[in-house]
Amino acid sequence: MTVFEEIKHKLIVSCQALEDEPLYGSEIMAKMARAAEIGGASAIRANTIADIIAIKAQVNLPIIGIIKSDYPDSKVVISPTIKEIEALIDVGVDIIALDATDRVRPNGVSLRQLFLEVKKRYPDQLFMADISTIDEAKLAEELGFDLIATTLVGYTASSLGAHPFDTLKSLTKVIKTKIIAEGNFDTPEKAKHALELGAYAVVVGSAITRPQLITKKFVDAIEVPIGAKEGPIK
Repeated sequence: MTVFEEIKHKLIVSCQALEDEPLYGSEIMAKMARAAEIGGASAIRANTIADIIAIKAQVNLPIIGIIKSDYPDSKVVISPTIKEIEALIDVGVDIIALDATDRVRPNGVSLRQLFLEVKKRYPDQLFMADISTIDEAKLAEELGFDLIATTLVGYTASSLGAHPFDTLKSLTKVIKTKIIAEGNFDTPEKAKHALELGAYAVVVGSAITRPQLITKKFVDAIEVPIGAKEGPIK
């Protein structure tokens, strides 16, 4: 069975924790990934080489790998340069995800330059484009990305105010590449609706793997005055 067959119309769980979070640590992320596997996840999205190695030791699922790195001359964080991509190649992830937005990359390298170089070096590697706009998705498709994800919708200057559902619906009309719904699909209902809209698979992270945020969501809801109406699900 191919990776595409394994994830088709299924849930992918993003298991990530930053250094300032309570669950930070490769051993904890591996256990989180194992819990996701037991729950029925079809694949895991993971950050850092250490986490990926730990997860691969405990979980028998495809891995979408990223490395988040900060560079002083760029706001691009997700697998921003060939250095991170080569490290992910070396550890053997099934899919490499990288920022495919229109933002300036480290050292002024364009997405086109970077992607054409890595595809030349690693023609058999699968790549996923994390985009924030329709135009970025169109470029990613032109360049030959295997998957296009809505990961960064609403998180860039080009996509401020955009909603992942709206972007997803638009993408299904203009993009032939497999589309992954990711970013704020934070309830079972939203995840299912993303698939109904035409997503090939859906990635859920914080709503499953960040208990501090899950707790805050409950607390915020409880603190709404009884009888007050909340907004509709979007």
